Amino acid sequence: MEVRDIEALGPADRQALFERDAGVEAVREDVRDIVDRVRDEGDVAVRDFSREFDGVEVGNLDVTDAAERAHEEVDDDLLAAIRTAADNIREFHERQVPEDWRDDFGGRELGRRFRPLSRVGVYVPGGAAAYPSSALMGIIPAKVAGVEHVVVATPPAEELNPATLAAIHEAGADAVYSVGGAQAVAAMAYGTETVTAVEKVVGPGNRWVTAAKAEVRGDVEIDFLAGPSEVLVLADGTADPTYVAAELLAQAEHDDHASVVAVTADADLAAAVADELDDRLPECDRRETVEAALANDASGVFLARSMSEAVLFAEEYAAEHLSIQADDDEALLDRIDSAGSVFLGPYTPVAAGDYASGTNHVLPTGGGARRFGGLSVETFLRSTTVQRLDRNALDDLSGTITTLAEAEGLTGHAESVRRRFE
Repeated sequence: MEVRDIEALGPADRQALFERDAGVEAVREDVRDIVDRVRDEGDVAVRDFSREFDGVEVGNLDVTDAAERAHEEVDDDLLAAIRTAADNIREFHERQVPEDWRDDFGGRELGRRFRPLSRVGVYVPGGAAAYPSSALMGIIPAKVAGVEHVVVATPPAEELNPATLAAIHEAGADAVYSVGGAQAVAAMAYGTETVTAVEKVVGPGNRWVTAAKAEVRGDVEIDFLAGPSEVLVLADGTADPTYVAAELLAQAEHDDHASVVAVTADADLAAAVADELDDRLPECDRRETVEAALANDASGVFLARSMSEAVLFAEEYAAEHLSIQADDDEALLDRIDSAGSVFLGPYTPVAAGDYASGTNHVLPTGGGARRFGGLSVETFLRSTTVQRLDRNALDDLSGTITTLAEAEGLTGHAESVRRRFE
């Protein structure tokens, strides 16, 4: 792989790097047709699309019992790994649960309370690979938040992946449906004869899933629009090039369109990382996918003139996963605000967060980290403000309220205050 100088990047290069496109618009019209059919025809449309896109004749869409059986039948070591990951994810997310509060502000008793959504849908990807980890990441925060009914949609197959089904059951899903792609999002958004309609749809997926989430947004809530996986490794001369390259190769195996970047101010490290990528590529099990991701316009090994320039590059890139491998990683972290999840030090691979450290791996991509964070307990909560004023507090505010109300031409608002003092 060729090392590229940041200072030599042209406008087209920078656009490819910093305005990464998930490819949603290219399929938006087709997805709109899928969503409309599922909304109008329900289970019939879902089965038709499963036959067309997945090559599977789906009988019973509800596979909740199959998830329970898989949980009882999977290998003991696999079940133990699922349970360890689930425990860590649950422990981390329980720390996020906010407490209701009320305080006195001089006669104004003000507060905030939090309540969970009633029904949510979690999309768990399938297809080229099985993702039991995504089941844990989507379902557990919803359950910790107190969501009463969590439904899961995962793509159909001649034989559903038992690891994914076991993880779905372990995480506590209330219903599991064998449906994937855009049709799964539509089914959860609008409901079918079998699939329960929900108030919010969350979870990662391919561009068809993302486009469907964009299409149903407004009729239901969604978490956010996410694209292919991405990682940026910010490293100085103390970093081990084999560790840096390993991070890039790990994320590259997700998807042809994954974006993987290393940036450093050390020319020797940059060259060593590029060489390591070339040497390791032939050994990759998913070589074609990895090779395509490394060739992505938003991927590469980049040489900065200084670590300050490297930090600015990382901030502008706003990666889904940010790995900092440097002597003073905390100082570099303090200078970066935009990242989905941060991994500090040589012994904190992104894979730890993907599976078992406890943080959530459903994260913003395509620069979304500049505007919002990843999936959390708060994703499944709504807040309500509460207030009570005594007579003196209202009297103190009456002039402010009536003046502003009359400035807006809302005399009824002003009168609602004055009446209380007549």
